[in-house]
Amino acid sequence: MRSIWKGAISFGLVTIPVKLYSATEQRDVAFHQVHREDGGRIKYKRVCTVDGEEVPYSDIAKGYELPSGEMVILTDEDFADLPLSSSRRIDVLQFVEREEVDPIYFAKSYYLEPDAQGAKPYVLLRDALESSGQVAIVKVALRQRESLATLRVREGVFVLETMLWPDEVRAPEFAFLEEDIEVRKQELSMATSLIESMEGEFDPGEYTDAYREALQSVIDAKVEGREVARPAEEGPEEPAADLLSALRASVEAAKKSRGEKGGKAASGKGAADKKPAARKASSSSKSGAKKEPAKSRSRKSA
Repeated sequence: MRSIWKGAISFGLVTIPVKLYSATEQRDVAFHQVHREDGGRIKYKRVCTVDGEEVPYSDIAKGYELPSGEMVILTDEDFADLPLSSSRRIDVLQFVEREEVDPIYFAKSYYLEPDAQGAKPYVLLRDALESSGQVAIVKVALRQRESLATLRVREGVFVLETMLWPDEVRAPEFAFLEEDIEVRKQELSMATSLIESMEGEFDPGEYTDAYREALQSVIDAKVEGREVARPAEEGPEEPAADLLSALRASVEAAKKSRGEKGGKAASGKGAADKKPAARKASSSSKSGAKKEPAKSRSRKSA
């Protein structure tokens, strides 16, 4: 990996020099726009809509359009005067419980690596933060944009999660929220049973991008001159008579699927290990059941 930013974590009077790396990457299949007839790449020119002339990149500025249609042109000097932190610091503002930060605020993830002289304070803050079970709320300026972010520990490394500002998160204003929709007790019970029948431990390695794999197969077949194999189309499913029937059938299908996959493991060590973990999780959720609704309500009212 190549670092994309250098700065320091500012924690009280402690300064920890770090390098920043992108923690994620998109694995989409990349395409170019080409001329269908000869495969030539399609290129675009920057053309001014006023005089129709092609404009070199050095003559391009940023413009803000007013409601009247007039354009306010900003120069590099205008941006240089803005109160944006250029000290390359990750300022720790406070520490909060992980559950207090709604995941909807998260934007982008980065790894932080310490410079050689910052390794000891880095490890000290990492261990203290990890043992506390909390995350740090920080402020950082990246790519000429100031962001709130969280600092947490993952596999022994600090992860910086940049966040959206509160006014960048849309309120869920949907008509059905105002409707008085009645859910029958049997339907709720069956939905709960469906959730329980599909419970398990999350392993991201179990899931793959089927579309990307199929697309790559099409490309490989074209390169090798083979005929592209078309996947068999699935027949339409019969609609259930009502919601309760659909839920009941879903529960039965889920139980059958789990039974087929876990038949051998049920008598082995893996299944024995899984049951105590489930009991532990349920007991911990009971102990915190009174706190969670109150936290949720306070967030909504805010």
